[in-house]
Amino acid sequence: MSNTGNIITGIVSGLAIGATVGILFAPDKGSKTRKKIKKTAKESKESLVAKTNEISEQLSSTFTSKKKEFSNELDNMVKDMSYKADDVIDALEKKLEKLKKENEKMQLN
Repeated sequence: MSNTGNIITGIVSGLAIGATVGILFAPDKGSKTRKKIKKTAKESKESLVAKTNEISEQLSSTFTSKKKEFSNELDNMVKDMSYKADDVIDALEKKLEKLKKENEKMQLN
């Protein structure tokens, strides 16, 4: 995304500079040239604002999507750990029961 933003900014800046240079070398009156420069600057600004908004929306959308993915993965990981913890507890309870029986046998002897 950042790379795309840099490319778009470079293109818009290049267009603005090119248009300004073209206007400056055009054989017009100073007042007409200033109006053209002002118009070109305004159009470039509007274009840059539009591209910035577009990139911002894309970043926001990507962030929201990745946040949901992370949340889902985290939930799945917690569930897996919970099941594994239950398995460990069951195994320990069986082992404890076995040890209790062995202890009873040893006490009877």
